Amino acid sequence: MDEIEALVRHVPDFPRPGVGFKDITPLLASPDGFARCLDLLCQPWRGAGVEVVCGIESRGFIFGAAMAARLGAGFVPLRKAGKLPPLTVGVDYVLEYGMDRLEARIDALRPGQRAIIVDDVLATGGTLEAGRRLVEHLGATVVGGSVVIELTTLNGRSRWLGETPLHRLLAY
Repeated sequence: MDEIEALVRHVPDFPRPGVGFKDITPLLASPDGFARCLDLLCQPWRGAGVEVVCGIESRGFIFGAAMAARLGAGFVPLRKAGKLPPLTVGVDYVLEYGMDRLEARIDALRPGQRAIIVDDVLATGGTLEAGRRLVEHLGATVVGGSVVIELTTLNGRSRWLGETPLHRLLAY
């Protein structure tokens, strides 16, 4: 895990004063680091019968699509509002600075399909929770979630309800 953590750059006071941004672009730029990161993200889901990986826009697409290929699963993008052609279904959610919406094609998932939800960072938990609600609304079964980074001081994990596993690689 140390090799992955070494590839995450800390950027102080971005995007505003007092915020410490975790920049994953050095991790993505490292072929060995990115491959190791994907191996570790996929590890708890091997043999779990995952049929589809749902990646949250936008960096969740990077990890989610690559994980889907490694797990032999399909990939479904969970997009910001207005980015997909009709017919879509969506859920609204609260951010620390306003509201947002995630959408998916109405036919993106099948009832009972075994899904995991993937994003890069778990902060306050609103986006991941919205992703879960959207996937469940479409009838799929959420068997777990994965994030590269969890910002533990923001307590976002508390919004991930129930006993469904939530896997993270790094905690800050």
